[in-house]
Amino acid sequence: MANFRRVVDAVWAGRGKRARTARGLLSPLELAYRVSIAARGWLYDSGLFRVETFSTPVISVGNLSVGGTGKTPVAAWIARRLADNGVTPGVVLRGYGGDETIVHQRLNPDVTVIASADRARGIREAIAQGVDVVILDDAFQHRRAARNADVVLIDADAWTGSVRLIPAGPWREPLRSVRRASLVIITRKIADRKVVEDARRAVAAAAPRVPVVTAHLAPADLHSTATGQTLPLHVLRGADLMAIAGVARPDSFFRQLTELGAVVRPHSFPDHHAFTSREARDLAAEAGSSDFAVCTLKDAVKLESLWPPEAGSLWYVSQRLTIEDGLPEIDRMLDNLLAPRAEPTDQITTE
Repeated sequence: MANFRRVVDAVWAGRGKRARTARGLLSPLELAYRVSIAARGWLYDSGLFRVETFSTPVISVGNLSVGGTGKTPVAAWIARRLADNGVTPGVVLRGYGGDETIVHQRLNPDVTVIASADRARGIREAIAQGVDVVILDDAFQHRRAARNADVVLIDADAWTGSVRLIPAGPWREPLRSVRRASLVIITRKIADRKVVEDARRAVAAAAPRVPVVTAHLAPADLHSTATGQTLPLHVLRGADLMAIAGVARPDSFFRQLTELGAVVRPHSFPDHHAFTSREARDLAAEAGSSDFAVCTLKDAVKLESLWPPEAGSLWYVSQRLTIEDGLPEIDRMLDNLLAPRAEPTDQITTE
């Protein structure tokens, strides 16, 4: 699986002749995919596909591409902002891989989190539990469930300026699909401002009426899965780290650690990787020669129960989301979401 993912990434992001040739050979399939999603969109837009509406406001946080763009931290940040303002939010997600559900519960222990492959059923369950607002994590393409607001994320770290659809590239929909959105958030971990501005201009050209916000995901604190101890990040300066990442773009995480001054020995796994006991033991054994074994929160929730106690602490780095530009746009969207006049973006109800 890991080797297959590396091949796919090489085809999608490669600039050499072989990658360009592979993308060219995949162009007919890309065209077929483009036609199919356009037809599906038309069926929803025309009302031929039924959409279920709900009595409680629903906001979706999604993206246009395969892989991580920061959906879970952004959805959790929105949930926290609503909760801090006296609203009772609930998060509904598919729960693929099991890790994202636990991450949400770790980030916001007081927020209801429901995993359901049927998003409409998950929304109904959240409403039955008394939530005031439902936040859908990763549901921009799930149009059967109506929503009152749509937030679309674009990852500046993966931005190349080329929008190639599956299978010739990682994009699920063309960039103009952001016209359906209420708000676009360009997220970054290590991308510089020039790349962010390039992405912002492209979004503005594709959907000039949709507000664009920028956000930065940066390491916050270092946490021990064994003791709950928290350390400041400066302890990593000069430290030898065995870094573990089973996320969509592990290089961004490794680069963050390097920029903190650590000497990083990277160990990458496929996104949502289900670690085995054997893998955990092997990683722990290798970690014995390092100052720290560090992973992402997404990996920690799966590894912590497998990590041998005698190996010492497994540490994870939490990510802090900072809105760099456009916070008033987010607050305006949330205010409109809670206003009595707010209406779902799809109006056809099921029988």
